[in-house]
Amino acid sequence: MFSQKIPKNYRCPLCQQVLSFSDKNFRCSNNHNFDQAKEGYVNLLPVQHKHSKDPGDNKAMVNARRAFLDKGFYQPLIEQLLALYQQYADSNSAILDAGCGEGYYTHQHKTITNQVYGVDIAKNAVRIASKRYKDCHFSVGTLSNLPFEDNFFTWIYSIYAPILEDEFSRVLKKAGYLVTVTPAENHLFELKSLIYRYAKKHDISKNPIQGLTLITEKHISYTMKFEQTDDLINLLAMTPFTFKSSESLLAELKSKINFTCQADFLIRVYQK
Repeated sequence: MFSQKIPKNYRCPLCQQVLSFSDKNFRCSNNHNFDQAKEGYVNLLPVQHKHSKDPGDNKAMVNARRAFLDKGFYQPLIEQLLALYQQYADSNSAILDAGCGEGYYTHQHKTITNQVYGVDIAKNAVRIASKRYKDCHFSVGTLSNLPFEDNFFTWIYSIYAPILEDEFSRVLKKAGYLVTVTPAENHLFELKSLIYRYAKKHDISKNPIQGLTLITEKHISYTMKFEQTDDLINLLAMTPFTFKSSESLLAELKSKINFTCQADFLIRVYQK
């Protein structure tokens, strides 16, 4: 377990002034204040910035993703991400997991010398992350108005989260890196084929980043084998496909034995 320092780079989501920390409270010069939760995170998502009462992934999706990822099905992805981080970033870098969820990818980037931050709009996910990974800094916030100062992070990564180039560039240092992970063509195609009559492959031709320089691209593809139906159900529950599921589909999935499904990821590394 690494020691956690109080972060000094948060900014007020209401007036964009620097937040100072004292007695478990973050406060700006305009007297906007945000209490640190008992789990350690800070909620920097004002009510007026919410589009719903409980934005982001719901509790069921968060729990399903945590159970699925803990089984190591996406371990090849995290190994490649860590290899890229070690190749390009310096050991004292400040890192941001933009759309961190329950913190699975966030904490694996933590070392003795760096500072790792995770932000997500889903309060329930951030609560779980902060309670579980005490050596990282977590906050509730929106990617469209990140609660961080300009030019702070050396390394930002976005894994299956909205990619907002302007805001990511704002908080990224000069010569810093942005890493995006998106589905490659065949990602979860076998699962999609059970849901859609005419399942389509993912379109990888679109590039949401225009102002940063693409320096490398990695393609990871492998077959996942599901010997326990609970793992397959969790995979479904953590994806948008869950909203297309039916009782008959769930029954079919529960009957699957040794089901195989493709994991297919596209990793792009950009530099500011």
